[in-house]
Formats: sequence, structure tokens, C-alpha cells
Amino acid sequence: MQLTAAHWVFLAGVVVILATMIMRKNIVVPAVVATFLTALVWSGNLATGLSSVFNASLVAATSLFNIFLIIAMVTAMLRSLEGLGSDKRMVAPFRKVMRNAHLSWWTLVIVTYFISLFFWPTPAVPLVGAVLVPVAIRAGLRPLAVGFTIAVAGQGMALSSDYIIGVAPQLSATTAGVDASVVADRALVLSWIVGGVALAIGYAMEFRKMRRPSDDLLAEWEGSADRRTGSADAEARQEAAHLGGPPRSAGASAAGGSGDDLPIDGTGGGGPSVEGQRELVGVGSGPAGRSREDAEAIATRLGKGRALIGTPAGGIVPAEQHTITPVEKPLASKAFAVLVPLAYLALIVYLVVASVSETVPDLAGGDAAALVGGIALLVMFGAAFARSGPTFLETAADHIIDGLVFAFKAMGVVLPIAGFFFIGNGEFAATILSVPEGVTAPNLLFDLVVAGQEQLPANALITAFGIMVVGIVAGLDGSGFSGLPLTGSLAGSLAEGSGVSSPTLAAIGQMGNIWSGGGTLVAWSSLLAVAGFVRVPAVELARRLFIPVIAGLAVATVAGVLIFG
Repeated sequence: MQLTAAHWVFLAGVVVILATMIMRKNIVVPAVVATFLTALVWSGNLATGLSSVFNASLVAATSLFNIFLIIAMVTAMLRSLEGLGSDKRMVAPFRKVMRNAHLSWWTLVIVTYFISLFFWPTPAVPLVGAVLVPVAIRAGLRPLAVGFTIAVAGQGMALSSDYIIGVAPQLSATTAGVDASVVADRALVLSWIVGGVALAIGYAMEFRKMRRPSDDLLAEWEGSADRRTGSADAEARQEAAHLGGPPRSAGASAAGGSGDDLPIDGTGGGGPSVEGQRELVGVGSGPAGRSREDAEAIATRLGKGRALIGTPAGGIVPAEQHTITPVEKPLASKAFAVLVPLAYLALIVYLVVASVSETVPDLAGGDAAALVGGIALLVMFGAAFARSGPTFLETAADHIIDGLVFAFKAMGVVLPIAGFFFIGNGEFAATILSVPEGVTAPNLLFDLVVAGQEQLPANALITAFGIMVVGIVAGLDGSGFSGLPLTGSLAGSLAEGSGVSSPTLAAIGQMGNIWSGGGTLVAWSSLLAVAGFVRVPAVELARRLFIPVIAGLAVATVAGVLIFG
């Protein structure tokens, strides 16, 4: 087909955004400017260009609000449990298995994979986020590492094969004109290869940063909702800690040790200490905390300037403003520590029974996630009543507000970014560009992919890598399955003469599309939910996943051609 100027402007916007991400810069401004220019060039109307900037964020907010809402509800529940001390009691039994960061890493991978394989990651992420994430944090895994494992195991390995539910291989096989079971079998093997490579690289990258188990780690993480925003750069703070390091403790000084034999992060090995991180973000453990001058110095070191100073990113935050003091109610605390895991276990049992029974209504995807949110909200009401008694109506409302504020602080920056990629999707472009009824809206991303596939030469590896790249690009709209009909049809048309079978090409394209849009490579996909539950910036998590996942996809593509042909 004939590409227009709007197609090239949109493509330039994609390239600029990817380059900006690689340079570790914020991509909101490039996304908004690209949205404006794309709309302006397509319509030739300044008013349409300006209104599209607003419409794109509005459409993205409408599409993603369910993720915001479930993050808010589960966060509100965790805050209410913190007020009873149930959060610590709830995770205590898991400490026998998740005794350190290394065991926690692989436990999260296994649990997330199997739940996601049977029910998709949509309900799996809230379940793991509510029960196992606090355990992993306490065991010594950094929040960024927790998000990495959940995303790779759930949105990556489980969803990319979709072996149990079978929607993805069916979509790929139908348009490729091949047997769905063959595509499913090959996709399962390829998903293990991609996930194995990604997890191995991620584990190696994280090994030296794993910390000693400590209750302080959990307390620090639980307080993070009030101290950071979605644009905060966690890695930058760690780098600052390694450069400057926290002051030596009085005990160390009294002992007369110089501290030269220990890492400057104050841990004795294994990554920055909680104390060092707490001081770094400006919430010192002592009454004096850090002076504003010290906070400004840290902000300058991070390259953020004075914009970092103040709540919630880096200024001094009194402890009472970001923690809930647990009350002494042992009976209620123990009751809710048992109730929450049992409630979610009952949900898992229901999902299993519903998937195999014809008499029990089936739940999948959004319906199952809605159940997770509903349970969280009712548990929060009960915990608020148990803690606050007569004033629980106000306390419960405060928890909901805290959850919503956290969700938008952490995830709101993603909306204008998602809006730009939505303008390339024909389903959303009509609303964003205010296309009148009867007029066909542009499908810029699809058109670019189709035009690109025509340039692929007839070579086995080049064809396989080409379809994999097409799948990745098609997933940039954040929808894991939207590009499967395209990659499937390409697999059917390019198999002859390339030396690679249609099922293999379809499975490779499925890997690229779902690992990209399903929630590992783009921050405006379901990765948003993972980042929200582990409380890290979604863009930062996507950046951390990029190299391991791309390496895994490359290895899987070569392996697919060599093994299956």
C-alpha cells in the first residue's frame, strides 16, 4: 500500500521514543509532541492536532482505568492490613520457603508461571501482588527485581504460549492456515527458551544487588507509596548511594573501624541497606533526618536539580505522614492474616473448578481480576473496622483515597505515552482524531508493518527474524494479541520459499507480539499492573526487561528455525 506523510511522522515518533528510552530519559514530551504532529499531518487541521493531544490521553485512561482501579484497591487493602500488623503475620509462613532473595526469585517465577498459565496474568498479578510480593521484598529482593520475575514468568512465558487456554495459538494458526495444536506445542517450547534466557540474564544482573532478609525492607517498601512518583528513578538513587553512601553508624565509629573493608552502601555486601535508602530519599530514621541542604545535594547528584526536593520524590517526609501505626489487636491481626490468603486461595480453586466444570460459570481475564479487586475492597473494609471501630467509615475512605493517589502517582505518566501508540491503532484512532461517522480511521501501525514485510528476502533466518520483529512492532500498541492475525497471515504467505514451516513462523511471530505487547517490553501494556503492585516506575521496569527479553527472543528465533524448521 501507499504510505502517507502521517505514516512517516508516526514512524519517526516511534523511533524517537525508543531512542529516548534507550538514553534513559523521560518519554512523555516526545510522545505528546509525536501525537500532535501525527494528528496535524494526517488531518491538516491545527484544531484536530491540538484536540488529539487531549483525546489520546483520555482514550488511554478509559482503556487502562481498570488497571488503575485494581492497583488502588489492592493498595488500599495492604494499607489497612498494615494498620493491624496483619501484613507481617500474613507473610510469615512463606519465609520458610522464601528465606532469602535467591529462593524468592525462583519461587515467584514458578508460582506466577503456573497461575498465569491456567488463568492468564490478569488475575495472577493481583494474587501474587497481594500475597507473595511482600514476602519477596522482606526476603531481600529489590522491588524492580520482583517486577522483573513476575513480568517474565507471567506476561512473558505463560501468556506467550497460552498453552492451556489456547486463544493465542488459535489466532495464529487460523490466519496461517495450519493446525493450532502444532503452533501451541512449538510456542510452548519457544516460550521456555525466551523465558529461560531472560531469567538467566536478569538473575545475573540482580545477583550482586540482592539484600539480606529484614523486616525493615518490608517497612521501607510499604512506605514507598507516599514518597515516590512514577517518574522517580530507582536506579539513579542506588547509583547515588554507591557514589556517596550513607554516614557510618555510631557503632561503627565507636568500634574504631575505618569501614574501608566494607562496601560503601553500608551492608557488608549484597546491595544498599534500608537505612541508606531511607536516608537517601529524605526520610531519615532519626528525629533530625537530613537537612534540606543535604537533600538538595542528593538531588543535584541524581541530575534532577531542585525538582526532586520535597514530597514525595526526595524531600524530608515525617514518618507519621507515610506510615500507619499498627494497633495492638492480636486476635484481629491473626484473623485477617489468615483470611486474606484463604480468600485468594478460594478464588484460585473457583477458577480451577470453573475451567473444568460446565455447571460453574467460567471466569477469565477482566472478570477474574474484578473478583480480586472486590475481595480486596471488602477485606479493607473489615480491617478498617477492626482497627478503627466507630471511625472506620472515615478510615476506609482514606485508604481508598490513598490507593487511588498512589495508582495515579505511580502510573499516570503512562497515559500520554499510551495515547500516542493508540493513535496508530485503527480501533482507537477514530476517537482520538475525531473522525466523523462513515469515514475510515487510519491504521498507521498496521500499514507500516504490512509495508515492511514486503521487503523481507526469502531466507530462513532473515524471514524468521523479520516476522519476530513484525510481531514486536505490532505489539507496541500494548495489546498482546492484536498482532497475531497479522503475524499468522505472514507466516502462511512467507513459509513457501523461505525454508521454514508455517507453524514455526507463526509461533515465532506469536513470541514477538506477546512478549512485546503482552506486558514485558512496553510500559503502557499490562506491565503497568506489575509495576503498580511492586511500586516501581513502569518505564523503568520496561527498560530493565528490554535486554534480557530481546536476547531471549533472538535465541528462541534461531532455535525455532534449527529445531523445528
